[in-house]
Amino acid sequence: MFQPTTLKFLKDLKKNNNKEWFEKNRKIYEAAKADYLNFVANVIKELQKKDASITGLDAKQCVFRINRDVRFSKDKSPYKSNMGASFNKGGKKVMNAGYYFHLEPGACFIAGGLWMPMPPELKKIRQEIDYNFNEFKHIINNKKFKTTFKDLSRNKEYVLSRPPKDYEITNPAVEYLKLKSFIVSVKINDEDLLQKNFIKKVITVFETMCPLIYFLNKAIEE
Repeated sequence: MFQPTTLKFLKDLKKNNNKEWFEKNRKIYEAAKADYLNFVANVIKELQKKDASITGLDAKQCVFRINRDVRFSKDKSPYKSNMGASFNKGGKKVMNAGYYFHLEPGACFIAGGLWMPMPPELKKIRQEIDYNFNEFKHIINNKKFKTTFKDLSRNKEYVLSRPPKDYEITNPAVEYLKLKSFIVSVKINDEDLLQKNFIKKVITVFETMCPLIYFLNKAIEE
């Protein structure tokens, strides 16, 4: 469970996203950061029982900085109004499929998979789906998977309008071969964040996506 003060800090930061306010409230930020790191450490402890590939990860390897990179953004707000953590083999800087937790009052979610892989990795994933479509269908059509996530994200921004090169429109896997991202997600209510069994809920969601994570990483590593 999270401390209510952590959620309050993020809400206040969203309203006061400037360096002066942040520095005045740095001690509150440090407490919120410690709370989030503690949560991440506990997730690692439990998740590695389900996915051995993340064994040995340190919480600091998983948590993203709160400072925004504003070099190429019209929005010059210096800070993110959320805290995020990526759990995957090698940590957040490694291009592997993995698990993600997003803490943002009113917009919390649990997600996993691989977002916008580079062309070489994307090509491998498409080949794996094409060669082993029955295995892939078994994963995404699993009753618990469909109940939890419904399906892989079909956001039009991340889907080709036509089949990728070397694949025909008649390919039975064509709708998945057109994907440029392979992501599943679940929204979380703020009330859930304060429940004592919240980590258990997070781990249950992550465990449900484990077969998809394995499938994607197997494709990339081959």
